[in-house]
Amino acid sequence: MSAAAHKPRYERRLADDRRQALIEATIASLRLHGHEGLSVRRIAAEAGVSIGLINHHFPNKNALVAESYRYFSLQLTEGFRAAVQQAPPEPRARLRALFEAVFSRPNLDPQVLTAWIQFWGLFRDSPEMRRVHDKVGRGYGELLRMLLTELLQSTKQPRFDLRLAAIGLTALLDGLWLEWCLDPKNFRPREAVFLCEEWVNRLVQQSIQRSTGPPGNL
Repeated sequence: MSAAAHKPRYERRLADDRRQALIEATIASLRLHGHEGLSVRRIAAEAGVSIGLINHHFPNKNALVAESYRYFSLQLTEGFRAAVQQAPPEPRARLRALFEAVFSRPNLDPQVLTAWIQFWGLFRDSPEMRRVHDKVGRGYGELLRMLLTELLQSTKQPRFDLRLAAIGLTALLDGLWLEWCLDPKNFRPREAVFLCEEWVNRLVQQSIQRSTGPPGNL
């Protein structure tokens, strides 16, 4: 096979590498300059490329930022998913693995909060960001709903509302994570894991109590 036959594959890989470098440079620039100071020129400087290369890969800055948001969110979620996959098969153990992943690095790295704040600042005025958000969900939200579904199916006479349980537990996780990021001395990550597990215990206990009592709502 001639060298020319290998060229298209090499060029695709090179283009993917350059595209990835631009995404990582965008995240780094957001952390350094904030969303108000973000510019194509600064992204290009961070990546060490020309502005023309950005225009070649992305139609505009908003599209590049939205793709960076997608990548950043999915990277964190994949880390959570990997932790769950390595856990024992029992639903409680898999939930605990998620809790421990949320309250450990890299999710507890201060730069993660910085990046989220900058992305949130762009969310309202960026249709591209909202479209990405609709596709990737709230980070680990889909994973959390899957784990709660497993718990629901494994619980004797379950009656808790899956949708409301997912909303409540997501709010608890997000709130504890943000509180820790703002003041790490307030509580330890393992205490946050304990609080989440206690929340799940109460959910299951109340579910069983409702199942053995008169009909009612969650």
